[in-house]
Amino acid sequence: MSQRNLRFFTSTRGKIVTLLRRASRTVDELAQALDLTDNAVRAQLAALERDGLVQQSGSRRSSSKPASVYTLTEASEELFAKAYGPVLRQLLEELTGRMPAEEVEALLRSTGRRLAAQWPLPRGELHTQVEAAVSVLNALGGLIELERRNGTYLIRGYSCPLAAVVPGHPEICRMAASLLTELVGVPVQECCNGSEATQCCFVVAST
Repeated sequence: MSQRNLRFFTSTRGKIVTLLRRASRTVDELAQALDLTDNAVRAQLAALERDGLVQQSGSRRSSSKPASVYTLTEASEELFAKAYGPVLRQLLEELTGRMPAEEVEALLRSTGRRLAAQWPLPRGELHTQVEAAVSVLNALGGLIELERRNGTYLIRGYSCPLAAVVPGHPEICRMAASLLTELVGVPVQECCNGSEATQCCFVVAST
């Protein structure tokens, strides 16, 4: 978990999110659990609702009157630590230890093509296809931008969604290239920086 998230979970809002992750609660129930006033809790809930982390989901009787019940949104799950990175890293270590490098790369390229099938894009102009492919990478958790340079499209990433496993496993970038090739409909060349400061880079020729 990042330092930013650690700080969040020690705050009042973070404690509310933690409580709601266990079970839905009313304002009164949250106030009692946190030893706060109802108004203080409402102010924090309003901020969490504004950020898309908390939502009202019906009501139930509390102190003989209906009270709104609060739950977490799906978006709130992004706050919590995930095991995807360590698990994928260990899986790649096992694969590279048991299979020739070319077989591992072929397997990952096939995985990229299968991933692309989850986002079937209607065929159109190349620029439209490339923009749609960038949107898919961003939806997967990246921070990706598109540039046009010397007759080519440059897909540049400033935050790789697979950064936890790329260092030491550059073959992951070839999987992303296969994903993009399927989405765009033309060959995509990978030119990523696979160092600790991972930056994605893919080139699509427009001529």
